[in-house]
Amino acid sequence: MNAEALQLASISAGDPEAFGHWIAGVEPSLRRTLKPFAALVDTEAVLQEALLRVWQVAPKFVPDGKPNALLRFAVTTTRNAAVSELRRSAPSHEQLDALEHQLAQQQAAQPWVPDPFLREAIAECRKKLPRQPAAALEQRLSSGGTEDDAVLAMRVGMKLNTFLQNFTRARKLLAECLKKRGVELEVG
Repeated sequence: MNAEALQLASISAGDPEAFGHWIAGVEPSLRRTLKPFAALVDTEAVLQEALLRVWQVAPKFVPDGKPNALLRFAVTTTRNAAVSELRRSAPSHEQLDALEHQLAQQQAAQPWVPDPFLREAIAECRKKLPRQPAAALEQRLSSGGTEDDAVLAMRVGMKLNTFLQNFTRARKLLAECLKKRGVELEVG
């Protein structure tokens, strides 16, 4: 069972500590969801209402098998709570047009919801890498794409071909480890 499934099981069982840990990881995403509504509703009250709804529904929540099921549900719940609050305030047509424009921009800029468990899964999988592939991967990541592979290889005492083989091996091992944790990567 992956970390997300374990956490969801604890939350569903009514564990407030597990819910608090989950909130700590997803709160920034939920606040970003509310950003377009900030001028029109009390976003803090909306967020609290949405989290209360999620907590109440959690024991009956059935994940759809895709990553971040509870987070995706929480984003929808948060947005719905904001819309409900907005309807009570009777906004003008200009305010609604501006909101619709902001929501479209937000969706275009970030059409996905970040996975709060992905960073943890990647870190754990990186710890499992053998020494040489880990060194090659670390060099590539730390350079941020600004240095030539030959320089990176020399830095870790490898020939260029060995460095490239180790980097390729690191990518393959990471992908396999993440797949075992339920993270499917699109390789292009």
